[in-house]
Amino acid sequence: MAVVSLTKGDLFQINPWLWEIPADTVKGMLVPARFYASEAMLDQIFADRSLQQLVHVAMLPGIRKYALAMPDIHEGYGFPIGGVAAFEPEKGVISPGGIGYDINCGVRLLKSDILYDDIREKISILANEIYREVPSGVGHGNRIAFSEKELDILLKNGAAGMVGFGYGDEDDLRTQESGGMSPYADPEAVSRKAKARGMDQLGTLGAGNHFIEIDCVETVYDHDAAESLGLAEGKVVLQIHTGSRGLGHQTASDYLKVMETAMPRYGIKVPDRELACVPFRSTEGQNYFHAMSAAANFAWANRQLITWEIRRSWEKIFASSSLRIVYDVCHNVAGLEKHRDAGKEKMMLVHRKGATRAFPHQPVIIPGSMGTGSFVLLGSERALVESLGSCCHGAGRRMSRTRTKKMVQGEQLKKKLASEGIAVQAGSMKGLAEEAPQAYKDVHDVVDTVVNAGISTKVAFLKPVGVIKG
Repeated sequence: MAVVSLTKGDLFQINPWLWEIPADTVKGMLVPARFYASEAMLDQIFADRSLQQLVHVAMLPGIRKYALAMPDIHEGYGFPIGGVAAFEPEKGVISPGGIGYDINCGVRLLKSDILYDDIREKISILANEIYREVPSGVGHGNRIAFSEKELDILLKNGAAGMVGFGYGDEDDLRTQESGGMSPYADPEAVSRKAKARGMDQLGTLGAGNHFIEIDCVETVYDHDAAESLGLAEGKVVLQIHTGSRGLGHQTASDYLKVMETAMPRYGIKVPDRELACVPFRSTEGQNYFHAMSAAANFAWANRQLITWEIRRSWEKIFASSSLRIVYDVCHNVAGLEKHRDAGKEKMMLVHRKGATRAFPHQPVIIPGSMGTGSFVLLGSERALVESLGSCCHGAGRRMSRTRTKKMVQGEQLKKKLASEGIAVQAGSMKGLAEEAPQAYKDVHDVVDTVVNAGISTKVAFLKPVGVIKG
């Protein structure tokens, strides 16, 4: 791996919220590296390898405009988490390290017509019912079985396939990024091992930073936008954060091996082996793109089935009420999009790794750390011009899981959250400790940065009242 040594002196400040590492800073950079941050965030950003990783992204063949990162940037595999990059489809590459192992990890927001004050005493019951209904944690399979043929249908059709099996309705598909389906998916490009890992994981939450959260809309900043989304102060909403589970992880692993072997044939050398890549138009590149798209569809189908499971729990307790989808956004994907470059609108392959699409007027859901609150934003016209239609995806880790577990006891954290009025259901106290609020950046600082930068606007703030973890 090429070692990059950076200091604050290497930064050029474009405005108070946007910084650039010019393309002539490090040999091999093809474009500048940019990132959004307040000046107060810089010390934390320099504490890990995330900027070095961003500079390495700026060296990849066919990259256009700049390598970009959001204020929740932190060190990842290949790309930094929070990283965004656009490549020319004909001359550029595709890299699993620019998408991640948990392909289409994303967040879905559900809305209700019930006020939190009217059901305050039932939140613990609801959290317990959801925990029982939605399998969670490593190795926990779903109670609903799917055949290999049905799995292929879901890999091809995503959330629409799950709705076709009776787990939702057509209205659900109108409020999901890309309609909850990538048209580029090919189930045949997904290995049998990946399919085997995903077979019994549909409708399951997983562990790590995945969660279901019950929230109250505490503050509305833009009343017109909130009304258009069906959000109102005091109303109960729920978030689902999960992705493609073992199927996505295996797909990434499969194709990283393929690309490491194939790169010499295409004369590609990368500064970091974690950025293994191949030309997008190559056979290997197209196979991965179709497999990645299928894994993304698996994730949308997964969140759709979890939605059905949560609705079952909800309706057991609140028989006369229902839950509708506000929006579903994904974090870890690559897709073909039109963006302006050198004064012309061009088709580009945009990688987003721990970053959210933020097209004008599109909802952007930003979960904070456990117990601290979340935001609903809208993308802006400026985002299309400046940030490749992208925004942050969460608070962003500032402390490793290992270090966090040494500092936090799961049982004590659960008691602390309970004292703050947050009901917790968790399968592992160690897993709960890993996701302690102090392990993450301040979500208010992260969101204020993207709002002040003009790439999104605030709609509402969500206060957590119940958390379900694997």
